[in-house]
Amino acid sequence: MSSASGNDVPKKIFDYDVIERLGEGARSTIYAVSHRQTRQIYALKHVKRKTEKDERFIEQLMNEYEVARKVNHPFLRKMVDLKTARNLLLKITEAALVMELFDGAPLEHSLPRSLGTLTQVFIDTAKALAAMHNHGLVHCDLKPNNIMREAGSGKVKVIDFGQACPIGTEKPRVQGTPDFIAPEQVRLKPVSVRTDVYNFGATLYWALTGQRVPTLYTIEKVDRHILKEQHYPAPIAVNPQVPERLSRMVMECLRYRPAERPGDMQEVLDVLEITRDSPR
Repeated sequence: MSSASGNDVPKKIFDYDVIERLGEGARSTIYAVSHRQTRQIYALKHVKRKTEKDERFIEQLMNEYEVARKVNHPFLRKMVDLKTARNLLLKITEAALVMELFDGAPLEHSLPRSLGTLTQVFIDTAKALAAMHNHGLVHCDLKPNNIMREAGSGKVKVIDFGQACPIGTEKPRVQGTPDFIAPEQVRLKPVSVRTDVYNFGATLYWALTGQRVPTLYTIEKVDRHILKEQHYPAPIAVNPQVPERLSRMVMECLRYRPAERPGDMQEVLDVLEITRDSPR
């Protein structure tokens, strides 16, 4: 279904002409493409099944499409179409997820300098997560790379729903990003709204301090008391410019036990909005 030119960039994928290669993800390549008939421009995430391991990434692509079909929100990236090709045994050999093209950079490369602008980015992100929660879904992989920000407008999009799942899901294997993963994700316990609260808190901690919190995935077993008792500095201790109430809220998001974290994104939003409107 795809034909390659020089440098392994295909000329077309399914019904789409390839304009340029935009980047790579987990076993996937992302392109800017144009629909052959409408000439509409999109982003396209392409996965080829080269080994048995690639099946997992095709499944994540299909999951991302199904999740996005259920939730429509201005701060969540929209999915347009899902294309698949199958062999004679009806096994999927390649898949392409067609998405809205968003001219932004990951927060990891576009972190705002001002507290006010940064706070607004996380307000928008919290609203995106709340929309997913309202539809009974948990993102499960919020991190700086999954928050896109447009340079000129500052518009935000939360992306990558490959690991998203219904609230209460017990996953068969550890899924998440080591520096932002919640304890219950590592322990294969049911995920909840509070799982996203933890991922959100870990991401905001990084944004405010430039440092990553220790997680159950990144520390040794003998050091778990560091997490349970939060024996690591609060954001305000690393960056004195962080308002005390915001620093406290971040640490509450990062509680080891889910029941001790804010119950939903609205509790987080309340503090973020107060911070935005009266920073000190």
